[in-house]
Amino acid sequence: MPLHLIKLCVGCDSVQDLKDWIKEQLARKKKSGEAGKRFHRTRMVPKRVDELLDGGSLYWVIRGEVLCRERILGIEPFTDKDGIGRCRIVLDGKVKLVQPRPFRAFQGWRYLTAKDAPRELDHAAPGARNMPEQMRRELRELGLL
Repeated sequence: MPLHLIKLCVGCDSVQDLKDWIKEQLARKKKSGEAGKRFHRTRMVPKRVDELLDGGSLYWVIRGEVLCRERILGIEPFTDKDGIGRCRIVLDGKVKLVQPRPFRAFQGWRYLTAKDAPRELDHAAPGARNMPEQMRRELRELGLL
């Protein structure tokens, strides 16, 4: 059974902000001749790598709610220019909407078991992904989504 990570998406106010940021990041890499690999850099290296690479995803918390995820493709420990160990979490760059769920703020990332992970939005509420994000948020607050 896959294991997932959950992390705050700092600086994004919506899923569309995240998608736009990913698009800009990949375009900038392509323009500079870098490999078009999408990754998120973290300070700590996950210890349960095999479980994460067995179909795990990185779930993003945006404005206090888990709203989307990206599949984890790899975990790459590295040492930065200051000699400090870091980690790249390689992601597929395909943002998938999930059933919105409130989540309190925290630092870093946390493990998220498959049984605790939000379901895909299309499975939880067919057609909801076509709604504006603000409408989905309001419906969730009313307990209708």
